[in-house]
Amino acid sequence: MKMTGNTILITGGTSGIGLGLALRLHEAGNKVVVAGRRKELLDGITAEHPGIDGLVLDIADPDSIARARETVAASYPGLNVLVNNAGIMLRENLLDPAELPVAEDHVATNLLGTIRMTYAFLPLLAGKDDAVVMNVTSALAFVPYPSTPTYSATKAALHSFSESLRIQLAGADAGVQVIEVAPPGVRTTLLGQEDNEHAMPLDDFLTQTLDLLREKPDAKELVVEDARFIRDAQANGSYDNVLAMITSS
Repeated sequence: MKMTGNTILITGGTSGIGLGLALRLHEAGNKVVVAGRRKELLDGITAEHPGIDGLVLDIADPDSIARARETVAASYPGLNVLVNNAGIMLRENLLDPAELPVAEDHVATNLLGTIRMTYAFLPLLAGKDDAVVMNVTSALAFVPYPSTPTYSATKAALHSFSESLRIQLAGADAGVQVIEVAPPGVRTTLLGQEDNEHAMPLDDFLTQTLDLLREKPDAKELVVEDARFIRDAQANGSYDNVLAMITSS
């Protein structure tokens, strides 16, 4: 992925990692469109950061995705980068049947939302110069956090989906790079981690992630050092120890 001169759509762009990426990529000389459900947040961002545009989008709603696709196709014909970042993360008690809707919401948003966005927007990207689909998953795709079982499962599924997507696009010679970003716990409002001293500061995460991308623009995965021990746990034989550590955190 080139670092400047792109037209980029970022879902979940009103806070946390999504907003952080939007600001950094805008500053680097890209046209950035942030997408989110709440128009008032989008309006605040676009007013505070001239040059960034907002797009109302609920990725859990197929009709909202279809409307967004038509808007982007008409207003941003140069779109060449889609960042699938939007998602939710909530704790679940699997012994409580009343919490099934929590699991269903994770699947609808994190998994189906990203898959639907990919199906909807790939035709706009295919054939464009320097086209990219960037999927933000999680280090928990590789070792789950048992308190957030469906969140972890959706991120594992998105890792698998990203792998298959990359191979299919390469086989079709579509010219679209697929990048997976697998963050550790980051100090954002996701799961109330903004004041968690064990989570990685957002600015540090953004700096290290974008540095990795600059160093290796053809990267398949971007994994900062704080996430590496989780990402590689299965391969290096530390899976059980890492799972026990995450479980106790």
